[in-house]
Amino acid sequence: MHKPHIPLDQIKAEVDSCHRCPLCEGRTQTVFGAGNPNARVLIVGEAPGKNEDLQGVPFVGAAGKYLDELLGVAGLKREDVFIANVLKCRPPGNRDPRVEEIECCTPYLREQTRTIDPEYIVTLGNFATKFILKTEVGITRLHGKLQQAGKFKVFPIFHPAAALYDGSKRVALEDDFTTLGELLRAGREQDAQPAASSTPDAVSATAEEGAHRGFEQESLL
Repeated sequence: MHKPHIPLDQIKAEVDSCHRCPLCEGRTQTVFGAGNPNARVLIVGEAPGKNEDLQGVPFVGAAGKYLDELLGVAGLKREDVFIANVLKCRPPGNRDPRVEEIECCTPYLREQTRTIDPEYIVTLGNFATKFILKTEVGITRLHGKLQQAGKFKVFPIFHPAAALYDGSKRVALEDDFTTLGELLRAGREQDAQPAASSTPDAVSATAEEGAHRGFEQESLL
């Protein structure tokens, strides 16, 4: 039996009052996520940075501005998607999230995903991709290739911040967001058809990369 979906406002209230791990002690505020609660696309990043911690909104600053441009490449606006992170509080010095922090935050992202019920989860960067797909295969190999996590189509893409430090990533990012737009358009036209079969550039996960189901296996639905 499926659990009833929890309203996003209720999940946000739980996040705002969360003291499950020590990250709560150093935060200015939580960063729950923002966007369309009925979005076809859920974008998942790693964790809030300094600007996000100050403003309480995901993907602000230079990386956020570039993300807005990339969404436009896919024919989307920020208000069309929902943007969240694996962690809801900023790790000190923007260090990588720790296992115990992820364990504390996972239920929130799980409930967000169940409530929004997106068609696609777009994972930005290495960390979010490995977390959602439960894989050790890196973003360099997986980006732009359609994967599956239970009922969800997962589309890994480089983190927009990567292009701020490495200009060569811009081409890959823009190509992948172009492919995302094609997948979304194809999905409207061919409801029952797997998007990967209608778009050559979106390659399904190979046996080597794994038939990733980990995120849903953790009672995502």
